[in-house]
Amino acid sequence: MNKIIQGRKIRIGIVGCGRIAKNHFASIETHSDNIELVAVCDNNAATLAAHQERYQVPAYQRIEDLLKAEQLDLVALCTPSGLHPEQAVIAARHGVNVMTEKPMATRWQDGVRMVRACDEAEVYLFVVKQNRRNTTLQLLKRAVEEKRFGKIYMVSINVFWTRPQEYYDSAKWRGTWELDGGAFMNQASHYVDLIDWLIGPVDSVHAMTATLARDIQVEDTGVLNVRWRSGALGSMSVTMLTYPKNLEGSITILGEKGTVRVGGVAVNDIQVWDFAEPCDYDAKIKEANYETTSVYGFGHPLYYKNVIDVLRGEAEPETDGREGLGSLEVLIAAYLSARDGRTVSLPLEY
Repeated sequence: MNKIIQGRKIRIGIVGCGRIAKNHFASIETHSDNIELVAVCDNNAATLAAHQERYQVPAYQRIEDLLKAEQLDLVALCTPSGLHPEQAVIAARHGVNVMTEKPMATRWQDGVRMVRACDEAEVYLFVVKQNRRNTTLQLLKRAVEEKRFGKIYMVSINVFWTRPQEYYDSAKWRGTWELDGGAFMNQASHYVDLIDWLIGPVDSVHAMTATLARDIQVEDTGVLNVRWRSGALGSMSVTMLTYPKNLEGSITILGEKGTVRVGGVAVNDIQVWDFAEPCDYDAKIKEANYETTSVYGFGHPLYYKNVIDVLRGEAEPETDGREGLGSLEVLIAAYLSARDGRTVSLPLEY
């Protein structure tokens, strides 16, 4: 049985103090009544020293040393994606709940291994999918669940962003198969998540990928065709080569009784919202739209709220390890399809 934490603050350690970690530090600050940062961990000595000084907590270069020395309830993995599996397994062995950034792993079997390790240790595995909490997508999810579209016919997802060569050169792990994954797996993984979370179980995928302009192992551009079990068809177009800056992160759903397009640079702007049957919350559409200076959106503090409530025994996890496997499975199927030039059916294994 997972232990319920009550009567004190939840003790968290952050592993990896790079680009995404600032969203975690800010979320901990937002929820400081319930959660406290007790240690940081990073294999870069200068980065580690800077964060130790800023947050005035113990600092460790190895996750093993962190877990041995500190009494943690939760560890947040903000490290390169390919490192998540081993770090999650180590944390589970120490009886510590795990929160991992997306994607949870770069290989299917590694994702499965993480879920099994946390199951066996009776700890939670949370996979950060903060975009689900964005107000625009919450409204869209509600419309889908209430079956306002009737039968969904077609879905189109675009991620037209830019990542210059300097971005990939900023760290050795970026743009590698083992530790990072390409445009689909890393930058667009939250949009891949919409495929299963919003529309439903996937029947099959067919993908093509290319490395057109960046000096990296993985793809900077790709297209994916999707057939859902419901019969709906759809496509996803992704590139990190948009000139001169991020242009669009969008989803369009065409159904029997409804048409919706959520666009903007990061699904932050509801541009079309037409349904045969009106609803009271249709008036909230304009309020839901938000300006974003970041493709990450504003979902991390809301995601943390659910994690805290789960550890307090007051809620169920919104995105646990099994939910995380849903989008990982679509990603791996897409890469297998692109590699082999064939349609790949899901599930990957029975």
